[in-house]
Amino acid sequence: MALKAVHVSDVPNFDHVTENSSFPLYSTRFSKGAEVGKGSFKPPKFLVIGHRGNGMNLLQSTDRRMKAVKENTILSFNTAGNFPVDFIEFDVQVTKDGYPIIFHDNFILSEENGVVYEKRVTDLTLSEFLTYGLQRESSMVAKNLLRKTKDGKIVQWNVEADDASCTLQEAFQKVNPRLGFNIELKFDDHVVYQEEYLVNVLQSILQVVVGNAKDRPVIFSTFQPDAALLIKKLQNTYPVFFLTNGGNEIYYDIRRNSLEEATKLCLEGGLQGIVSEVRGIFRNPEMVKKIKESKLSLLTYGKLNNVPEAVYVQHLMGIDGVIVDLVREITDFVSSMVKPTEEQIPGQGKPRFSQTELAFLLKLIPELIQQ
Repeated sequence: MALKAVHVSDVPNFDHVTENSSFPLYSTRFSKGAEVGKGSFKPPKFLVIGHRGNGMNLLQSTDRRMKAVKENTILSFNTAGNFPVDFIEFDVQVTKDGYPIIFHDNFILSEENGVVYEKRVTDLTLSEFLTYGLQRESSMVAKNLLRKTKDGKIVQWNVEADDASCTLQEAFQKVNPRLGFNIELKFDDHVVYQEEYLVNVLQSILQVVVGNAKDRPVIFSTFQPDAALLIKKLQNTYPVFFLTNGGNEIYYDIRRNSLEEATKLCLEGGLQGIVSEVRGIFRNPEMVKKIKESKLSLLTYGKLNNVPEAVYVQHLMGIDGVIVDLVREITDFVSSMVKPTEEQIPGQGKPRFSQTELAFLLKLIPELIQQ
């Protein structure tokens, strides 16, 4: 699986999901619709997207909100749906036997007879994967679920409201149909994938999406440059966004190392937009104008998106939406921040600031300075 990089130009004659597919990109809940064309995607409003549903789990955090609901579960998705989010974001991998499942980490950890072990998620069959964590049927024996934190500690995956792991198909069937899906195509940063493997994974995911999406809005996103290009080549119906750290970390693949490279990849591959770590935007605010002039949409993710002031500055900068963990708090803030057009006083639209004024506003966010 880790021998050969993909060359998209070498991939022949994919079966496309046509633009005239019976699965429209956006439902009528967006009254003005979405402006979609080759290389462009324009949301009709400032979007709020729930990260892994109602927020990611930070198991060592003292903030109970970060351990309230098990991430990437049906419960988390529908909890987010209780608030005015537009989309939920979640991570999709494909099991050894070809089933798209929703799980963030590359490895799943458990303990047996006092010994901790880990297995790569994509090396498990669907039935094996579903044995970890809470079980829907009391007759099923569960394997306890552990998690490795960023500093290497292994902790119990304990949350206040737990739920069982789920498949992508279950999400389509059981999640509030008004919620759009931002499907992150999850791959390991440390693996160079073979062409055949990537194609098989993406086709497995597309089969579930096309068969179940109906009127639900769907966006694909991924940090894997070749996967981004391939999913665009495989279908024309759903927007594809390239995820980037925005230069905060350096990778072997230069396409991942800056907003400039991300923009170049999107334009060359006909992608619709970029999802950047928010600090990359705040440190390079001039890139917002360049990205928008390239007719690309721009979303952000990161801890700063849980800070209302940081969200407001992004709204002023022209960013199209934010991926957040504190769903209730940020949706409440955005609802009060962004007023419907019909309620605005004529001539008093969104404030416009010069780059100098925006630079000053960025200095008002202390969390950024401390990074």
